[in-house]
Amino acid sequence: MTVPVRSVVAGAIAVWGLAILLIPAGALIAAEPVSLKSLLGEMVDRDRLARFPSPAYVCRQFSSYDRETVAPDQPGWFANWDRSQFVRQEENQGRREWVLMDAAGPGAVVRFWGTWHGPGGGPFSNGTLRIYLDSRAEPAIEGPTSEVISGQGLVAPPFSESVSPETPYERRGHNLYLPIPYAKHCKITYESDKLTDIGGQKGDALYYQINYRTYEPGTDVVSFSRQQLDELKPVLAQVGKRLVESGLAEGEASRTVDLDGVVQPGGKRSIELEGPAAVRQLTLKLEADDLPQALRSTVLEIAFDGQTTVWCPVGDFFGIGYQPSVCQTWYTRVTEDGTMSAFWVMPFEKSCRLAVHNLGRQDVGIAAGNVALAASDWDDGSLQFHATWRQYTKVDTGPNKDQTGNGAFDVNYVEVAGKGQYVGDTLTLFNGTAAWWGEGDEKIFLDGESFPSHVGTGTEDYYGYAWCRPECFQAPFHAQPTGSGNLAGGFSVNSRYRSLDALPFTQSIKFDMELWHWRSTRMNYAPATFFYARPGATCNVQPDPETAVLPVARKRSDVVETLHVPGAIEGEGLKIVEKTGGTTEVQDIGDVRWSGDRQLWWRDAKPGDRLTLEFPVEEAGTYRVQADLTKAVDYGIVRLTLNEQASAETFDRYGRR
Repeated sequence: MTVPVRSVVAGAIAVWGLAILLIPAGALIAAEPVSLKSLLGEMVDRDRLARFPSPAYVCRQFSSYDRETVAPDQPGWFANWDRSQFVRQEENQGRREWVLMDAAGPGAVVRFWGTWHGPGGGPFSNGTLRIYLDSRAEPAIEGPTSEVISGQGLVAPPFSESVSPETPYERRGHNLYLPIPYAKHCKITYESDKLTDIGGQKGDALYYQINYRTYEPGTDVVSFSRQQLDELKPVLAQVGKRLVESGLAEGEASRTVDLDGVVQPGGKRSIELEGPAAVRQLTLKLEADDLPQALRSTVLEIAFDGQTTVWCPVGDFFGIGYQPSVCQTWYTRVTEDGTMSAFWVMPFEKSCRLAVHNLGRQDVGIAAGNVALAASDWDDGSLQFHATWRQYTKVDTGPNKDQTGNGAFDVNYVEVAGKGQYVGDTLTLFNGTAAWWGEGDEKIFLDGESFPSHVGTGTEDYYGYAWCRPECFQAPFHAQPTGSGNLAGGFSVNSRYRSLDALPFTQSIKFDMELWHWRSTRMNYAPATFFYARPGATCNVQPDPETAVLPVARKRSDVVETLHVPGAIEGEGLKIVEKTGGTTEVQDIGDVRWSGDRQLWWRDAKPGDRLTLEFPVEEAGTYRVQADLTKAVDYGIVRLTLNEQASAETFDRYGRR
């Protein structure tokens, strides 16, 4: 089938990939029960996301979130003791086992994330993880926790892996994406003789998130067994290779439409397509004098069958924010030369209008830009693709947090009314200080839930890593192209994409993320969300060209007003000539918004002690000297002396609170 095109000259694209010999998921479900084999087929079948799932299922989550989290009007809503919280404790054949998950089937575990540490943050004892299926006395899976989740005790990458491999094992995020189907019931337990003080500081600390499907009653499911891993070795190898290679498989697209051209400020490059058809790949490469600004101020807009469902800055859409990065996932790919591709399947019945808007002040060139299309049927089960973007600009993170979460607040990613399924998000941010920004948990409400069925254990845990780690990583379903703003302040991007753990909703979805920063600062916080929905669905995130054209943050002063005075001499850079008592150090102190987040700190001095500093002047003369001195509860009273002339007054830098 050809796809009619108006107002554009058709181009060409090389469609590459490995032809996969798995039956599409829809056909598998119709012909045979849900099984490990069928779920592996689903994992690499992007078309199924563009249809409401059949058989129907709901996706929920068990996690170690702080059980003080009860309701928004209760003090514990932002509680943060998200470790070693379990469903219950059981005695089993003389063993004490802690229950992580207990769910009736038919269903399937589709994602298992974890991280851990031992007493005092030291080595983990690597307790035993057991997965019991269909109420059987013997576990279907049993082994050391690290081997089951991210070692190769079950499967190899990309189904099982840890991120940040340069760090100690206890400081990594561990991910298992191997589907584990069950016909009647699933229970997951953890056993360790080091788990001695739940909610205290002793013993092992286990953090976990388990996403699982529950199918509609009567769904035929073949429960997982170890034997299936041996039987399906060729399929596992094939699917794993396909996930890592990403891109389009051979024959997935039949026609391409060119998007190349120069877009002037205020202009756009657009094409119109006739259906029924589906976009299967969208590729852009931007060229501009200020490429970071172009990645944010160049916006992709797509309307399917007359309804605009995609409005997103280009860099956020492709998962890199506004700094060029190399990254590849199952749904996106950005190469070293800046070519960006997305592989979301986007079907439409009658028409598709795609436009690339230049909202900025510079010319933007589109090179290697094209849309790959294929024939596609449209019926009552078809869903339209959506992408939204919003930025919370210079948002104040509030006061320092304590274990009650005092000062944390929920940030809304998106709220959708309609029928569809949620398939991923990218968070682009600029952190205003050298401290961790992502202590907060996701809270996802499906179909009007009064309490979210998904409550997490930390923003980085949601995105597949752990412990605020700044290392870059990429995997089929989670990526951090850059994490430089995690602990040092600055720019970071996190993405999570969903396949088997997509979130179907029949009426609505509300996705909130706690903004729970270690320090009081300001930051830019911009989530982009991706979901499918039936025509007519609405959401609360609208196009925001005024924010998209704002200058992108490149340095701390772009988001935080500091006390920096041009030409001033920084205290931490002064030469220390003499010190009669106490100790000195350069202290990171982002909370008070000093320039550079640093100060010279003189502490533990006694009355009468003297600190002599040398500062340069270009030439002899008369100068007015002004100094800014921090006030705090553990500071004191000082007198300044310049060239042997003491100030007439003292400076009280002791703060009572």
